Amino acid sequence: MTPGAGRSRGGAARAAWLLAGALGAAIAPGGAAGCGGPQRAADGAAATEAPPAAASDPRTPIERRRDAACDQLAPRITACAVEDARADLAAGKTDQRQFARDTAPEIQRKNTEKFLTACKTARYSSRQVRVLEVCHREEAQCAPLLDCLGHLGDRAK
Repeated sequence: MTPGAGRSRGGAARAAWLLAGALGAAIAPGGAAGCGGPQRAADGAAATEAPPAAASDPRTPIERRRDAACDQLAPRITACAVEDARADLAAGKTDQRQFARDTAPEIQRKNTEKFLTACKTARYSSRQVRVLEVCHREEAQCAPLLDCLGHLGDRAK
């Protein structure tokens, strides 16, 4: 599949905001995101088996995994937004000035920070964190990556 196939283009921030919709669906009231509670050690597991960093890190293991996945995805989501803007420029949907404004380094930095804030404050289930991790690992191109991340809002079966 070619990058951008299967989704419409709508500006530099399109890719980031497509994911924002998935983030919103994943944390919507009544969704499965709040299920599960804190992660616990399996029966018989010693409490001393936790990594040393866990003693100073107040986050749960699922929150640490979520944050690591968000850190990995943020620059990729921004790159996809730039790719979208480049395609809009090539298709004549925007001009060079608009492209330069939409893809300026400070705008990219701001969009990356917004994604990180939304992603790291979301209350994801372990299934949703796994979606973040697998999508990052398995999808090299933007369109499949964003399609994959669309599964954040899927209900667990």
